[in-house]
Amino acid sequence: MPFTSKIDRQSDYSVFPSSCPIVIDNGSCYFRIGWAGEDDPRIIFRNIVQRPRHKITGETVTIVGDHDPSLMKYFDCTRSGPRSAFDVNVVYQFETMEYILDFGFDRLGANQSQEQIDHPVLITECPSNPVQSRSKMAELLFESYGVPSVAFGVDAAFSYKFNQQLGVCDKDGLAVCSGFTTSHVIPFVNGEPVYEACCRTNVGGYHVTDYLKQLLSLKYPHHMSRLTWEKVEDLKMEHCYIAPDYAAEAQLFQKGTKEAKEKTRIWQLPWMPAPVEEPPSEEEIARKAALKEKQGQRLREMAEAKRISRINELENEVKGLEFLLQQLKHVEESDIPSFLSETGYVSKQEIESAFAKVTQSLRKAKGEQVETEEKTEPSTAEKYSLINIPDNMLTPEQLKEKKRQLFLKTTSEGRQRAKQKRFEEELERERQNKQDEEKRLENPELYREQLRAKYQEISEKIEQRKRLKTNGGNTNGNHNASGGVGRGERLNAAQKERMRLLTTAAFDRGKGEDTFGIRDEDWQLYKLMSKDNDDEDEGPDEDETELARISSRLKEIDPTFVPKLESGSSTAEAPRFRPLTKEDFQIVLGVERFRCPEILFHPNVIGVDQAGLEEMAGVSIRRLPSKAEGLGERITNSILMTGGSCLFPGMTERLEAGIRMIRPCGTPIKVVRSLDPVLDAWRGAATYAAAVQFQQQLFTKMDYYEKGEDWLRGYHMRYTL
Repeated sequence: MPFTSKIDRQSDYSVFPSSCPIVIDNGSCYFRIGWAGEDDPRIIFRNIVQRPRHKITGETVTIVGDHDPSLMKYFDCTRSGPRSAFDVNVVYQFETMEYILDFGFDRLGANQSQEQIDHPVLITECPSNPVQSRSKMAELLFESYGVPSVAFGVDAAFSYKFNQQLGVCDKDGLAVCSGFTTSHVIPFVNGEPVYEACCRTNVGGYHVTDYLKQLLSLKYPHHMSRLTWEKVEDLKMEHCYIAPDYAAEAQLFQKGTKEAKEKTRIWQLPWMPAPVEEPPSEEEIARKAALKEKQGQRLREMAEAKRISRINELENEVKGLEFLLQQLKHVEESDIPSFLSETGYVSKQEIESAFAKVTQSLRKAKGEQVETEEKTEPSTAEKYSLINIPDNMLTPEQLKEKKRQLFLKTTSEGRQRAKQKRFEEELERERQNKQDEEKRLENPELYREQLRAKYQEISEKIEQRKRLKTNGGNTNGNHNASGGVGRGERLNAAQKERMRLLTTAAFDRGKGEDTFGIRDEDWQLYKLMSKDNDDEDEGPDEDETELARISSRLKEIDPTFVPKLESGSSTAEAPRFRPLTKEDFQIVLGVERFRCPEILFHPNVIGVDQAGLEEMAGVSIRRLPSKAEGLGERITNSILMTGGSCLFPGMTERLEAGIRMIRPCGTPIKVVRSLDPVLDAWRGAATYAAAVQFQQQLFTKMDYYEKGEDWLRGYHMRYTL
């Protein structure tokens, strides 16, 4: 099976005798494998599997745990994401587990040509592991790898026993193990774990990272591509801490004190400042001016050449028309049409008109002053001669012409009046602007305040009128007790009139047989109803025009003035472009630093209705048998924290303060952290497997075949050898 990994294979597999056990710490986050009696595991990798296909050959490649990122560009990972063999902290996907074990034994140095692993195996599991998962794991090791014997042990118990041997904790105590997906509390009495009193919560380091990723993604949605799982995991391990008092710490950041600013951390993303445009030098300005002048000279030359060409064309055309007119002088009137049939002209008058137009165009092209012929405008009496004549003195054709002259006269007079009105309005506007400018020059501050007051007054007046039009006024008095408006106040005037007409028609027709529509007068009701709608489509009145004028004036003289957004306007002003700065590419970690790890003590923050670490410790102590005198005091006097999630700063003090609150006054409480919360479980298992008495804790393949999986239900390892 091909593997893609940056982990090298071990070369001393054959050096170890077959009696030397292989120790496996099978955690839900990391897989650790090595030899019994050694200080550190040989192989450590993420406990995940990914099986992408090669983009060219289509071959499926198994990627277990860590991989070489430079090789991933050759594989298609869109249909194969990382998969884990665990459901919370219990192995349930044994096909995935087989890939992980294959990779672990291969990197340990086992020869793939061999059909079995001739070494005993000590593998860790979770507390109170279901017998089905334990049976399937034993079956996998016995059947697939030919392991001669297997032993199961709890990782937290091995870590506690390892630290007990080093004098960190006592034989009676409490192991608080906060792992990747779960947190456990296991009491120890006389050096042996009491699983009947252990407690578990499905919250661990995975949930802390996931919560931090959610908070940062909501806070910085435009940087979500940067917030990968691996990077958020690094941010969590580097910056997160446990607050001694969560409420007081949150209030500290809410007030924004100096201490809160000191606790804030900033992650600067890659950022390139926008290039600053330098002003052009004098040489550059002179070069551009010379280039512009050169281009202008070229355009002028082209225009002059075009004008000369146009003059030549017009002169040739004038000469041709003059020659044609001279020839027409010698031609009789009856022969003119036949003479002009080949020239394209119809009559002599058309040639003369064309000659006049070409002559005028030639003068314009040469730049000479063109004499315009003044057209005498006929008088009104001559233009509309039939208006004052009575109709009985006119023929039908003249009557039609009289109606047309009346329409033309009315339209012309209307245009003249509108033109005169616009001219007067323009004069009035210029006069008003001149007066406003004089007032502004006399007292600019007073003028600005007066304009603002007038703007506010007119805008309130327009808003009030719109409200009255929408609500129909307060004339009906339909106020309800809650201060709202009745149905009548929600109707405007046009809607009220429609309702009145419909109600009147209904009552009139409801007295007897419905005869609506027989009379022509009945249909006038619809005309009245349609007229009500005409009032709603009125254009802007004088107040709105004056408001627009004042608003434009205020924009000119007051840069701080911001006009109110009109309720009927659908377009808003486009946001101004702001260049991105260094602060736009910063991830600020403030309250998130202690808010995310707080879920270990209060899982209800993320919606998990379970107990926190301090409450779990109290539950485990209460579950212990009360016959032994002073057992509770001995237990609380030796509390060991282990697991990757115990690395947060302030964890020891917070757990000690929480347990002290739930225990009687004067109870001795001592909380310590294991020497290495991550590797102590494997080291304890390796030390345990190196002992001579370890052979008594193994069960062989023959025992499994003879006794079956039910025998594993009662299998418990003795940790005190």
